[in-house]
Amino acid sequence: MSQSIKTAQSNYTGSVVVDPLTRIEGHLRVEVEVENGKIKEARSCGTLFRGLEIILKGRDPRDAQHFTQRTCGVCTYIHGLASTRALEDAINKPIPANATFIRNLVLGMQFLHDHVVHFYHLHALDFVDVTAALQADPAKAAKIAASISKRKVTADDYKAVQAKLKAFVDSGQLGPFTNAYFLGGHPAYQLDPEVNLIATADYLKALHVQVEAARGMAVFGAKNPHTQFTVGGGVTCYEALTLARINEFREIYKKTKDFIEQYYIPDLLAVAEGYKNWASFGGTQHFMAFGEFPAAGGERDLNSRWLKPGVIYNRMITDAQKFDPTKIAEHVRHSWYKGDKAMSPYQDETRPAFTQLGDKDRYSWLKAPRYDNRAVETGPLAQMLVAYAQNHKTVKPLVDHVLKSLSVGHGALFSTLGRTVARGIETLAIAQRVETWLNEYEANIGKGDKKIAADYETPKNAKGVGFLNAPRGGLSHWLRTDENGKIANFQLVVPTTWNLGPRDGKNVPGAAEEALVGTPVADPKRPVEILRTIHSFDPCIACAVHVIDGQTNEVHKFKVL
Repeated sequence: MSQSIKTAQSNYTGSVVVDPLTRIEGHLRVEVEVENGKIKEARSCGTLFRGLEIILKGRDPRDAQHFTQRTCGVCTYIHGLASTRALEDAINKPIPANATFIRNLVLGMQFLHDHVVHFYHLHALDFVDVTAALQADPAKAAKIAASISKRKVTADDYKAVQAKLKAFVDSGQLGPFTNAYFLGGHPAYQLDPEVNLIATADYLKALHVQVEAARGMAVFGAKNPHTQFTVGGGVTCYEALTLARINEFREIYKKTKDFIEQYYIPDLLAVAEGYKNWASFGGTQHFMAFGEFPAAGGERDLNSRWLKPGVIYNRMITDAQKFDPTKIAEHVRHSWYKGDKAMSPYQDETRPAFTQLGDKDRYSWLKAPRYDNRAVETGPLAQMLVAYAQNHKTVKPLVDHVLKSLSVGHGALFSTLGRTVARGIETLAIAQRVETWLNEYEANIGKGDKKIAADYETPKNAKGVGFLNAPRGGLSHWLRTDENGKIANFQLVVPTTWNLGPRDGKNVPGAAEEALVGTPVADPKRPVEILRTIHSFDPCIACAVHVIDGQTNEVHKFKVL
C-alpha cells in the first residue's frame, strides 16, 4: 500500500451522531465516540420498525413473496426470490431447469443494476468532490480516461460536462448536492480535479445505464421493482421462452456489461488509487457468504451454486470453512424486542419493546444475527473472499489483477476500500458470467424443454429456508407452516442485520460497529469518514443528515449526496 497519502485527522474528542444516515434504504442512526480524532466506539441504530414477520402470520405462504418484496425499495426481487425458495424448501421437490436459468438471469441483472447505482450514486460521492471538477483540465482528463479504458471520450466531452456543472453551481440550485460535505473544500477529499471530472461525468452517464439494467430485469420479470414472475415451483413468464424476449434481454445486458467494463471498473480503480490510505481503515475479522446462482436442476442445493457458500474466520483467506445453516442464531439483548436469549430463526419471535432513542443498552430495531457465536460480515467482500479462498476460476484472477493494479497486498481487502473494490470485482465477475447462463438457457430451449413451472401444493406443518446471496449480502427467509398450510412463523434475516445490527448477548459489536473503530475524523461537523465506511456496506436512498454534537447538543443539518 502506498504510504504517500496523508490521512486528514482532527484532534476532536467527543460524540458525533449521524441521524438519519442517508443514501441508504431505510432509516439508520450512527453514534460514535471520538478520541483525539479517531473513533473509539460506535453504535449502529436501526430506527425503523418493520414488523413484516407479524404481518405474515396466518397468511398463505404463496403470498409471502409479495409482502417481503416491500421490505426494500431497491432489491425487491431478491426478497421475493428468498421467500419463494423458502416455500420450495418446505415443499421439498425440484423445479424446472428453465426456471433456475431465468431466475439467475434476472438476479444477475439485479446485481449489475444495484452495484452500478451504489458506486456512482450512493457511495462515490463520499470520495468524489463534484465541484472540484470545475478546476480540472479537460484535455488532461480525456488523456487519463483514455489511459484507463477503451472508452471514446474527448476533451470537448469533458468541457461540456464542466459547462453543465458550472451552470448547475452558478444557479445556486444544487439539488442533491446542496450542503454536500465537499462544498467549500474538505480535507478528507483527496482526488485530483481531473479524476473528479471523470467520475462526475460518469455519475451522469450511470443514471441512464441503471435505467437500462432495470429494464433488463423487467424483460423476464414483468416489471421492476416488485417483479411478478416467481411462484413456488418455478416461474410464470412464458414470454421468456421466445426469441424476441431473449434478444431484448441480450441487447440490454451487452450495453450494461460494456459500461461496467469500460467505465465502472476503470473509474473504481482510478478513485481507489487516490484513496489507498483507506485500505487501513474499516476492516472486520469474520466473513460469511451463502453463495449464489444455482445450477439448473439444483435450485435448493447451495453447493451447486456458481459462487459457493463459505465462512472465513480471522481473515484466514487460505482456509474457507463450510457453511452450516444450523449455526445461525439471532440475538435481541441490545435490540428493542422482548427477550434476552439467542434463537434459531425457525423459533425466533418478533415482540417489539421500544425504550428510547439514545438508550445505550437497547438501542436498535435491528436484531443481531450471529454465525457460530461470531459477528460476521456479509456482502460482496465476504463472497469474494470466500471465492478467492476456494480458488474460484473467475474471481481469483480478478482479485489478483485488482490488487496488482493498485500495488497493494491481500491485507488491503480487509478495509473500507477493500469492501468497495470487492463490490466492483463481484459486478465484473457476474457481468462476464451472465452471457454463459443466457447461452445455456437458449440451448436448453433449443432442445425442446419449454417447462418453466411445476404445480405443487402448499405443505402443512412444514418448514423451509430460502438462502440468497443478495447484492448486499447473505439473505435468508425462514418459514414454518401450521396444520392448515398457513404461515405459523416467518423470519427475515437480512444483510443489513448481519452488517449493521447492534451488539449481541455477549456485548460483541456488529460488523459495521467493529469496522468504524479506529476510523479518523477530520471534521466532526462533516464526518464523511463515517459515511464512507457505512456506505461501503451498501445501504441506499438519499434524504438528509443531522449531525449532533453530543456535548453541546448543537444540531448541524446537511443535505447529503
